[in-house]
Amino acid sequence: MNEQIKQIAERLAGLRDVLDITPDEMANVCNMCTDDYLRLETGNVDISVSLLHKISMTYGIELTTLMFGDDPKMNAYFVTRNGKGVAVERTKAYKYQSLAAGFSKRKADPFMVTVSPKPDDVPVYLNVHAGQEYNYVISGRLLLQINGKDLILEAGDSIYFNSELPHGMKALDGKDVCFLAVII
Repeated sequence: MNEQIKQIAERLAGLRDVLDITPDEMANVCNMCTDDYLRLETGNVDISVSLLHKISMTYGIELTTLMFGDDPKMNAYFVTRNGKGVAVERTKAYKYQSLAAGFSKRKADPFMVTVSPKPDDVPVYLNVHAGQEYNYVISGRLLLQINGKDLILEAGDSIYFNSELPHGMKALDGKDVCFLAVII
């Protein structure tokens, strides 16, 4: 796994330590067994943004603090220049760039997401998280699965959906897809 995943894992372990949360309690919040949760803290297993979002909502921690390690400081406005958002590459297939990492107490988390193509035989990884999500495709074509339905989105298309339903995405045509994702 890459260094950024290891850093996120360290922040999760640190959060548990600071808040005096047992591995069993954190696993319960994540809806997984304790052994699976502890594997996340090793940094050798990918950690989904939806899982980090759930932890951040449960414990009142900024999502970007868990993802990037910086505490937001701005409360009037925060500018992210083109290509300058704080980025994390969860796997080789997904890159998240925060567009509001420095704004404190956000009501939504906007990201520029780049998804790289995978072989056709690799299934779409599904996840769920509290709230709602908005996606706007900037470039490429995206297969978005929501609650068992396959939707194809192209540049200029957007979707707003209940993110508590199982959902996942895959780049199409052997090319990267770039989209704006807002988690609310």
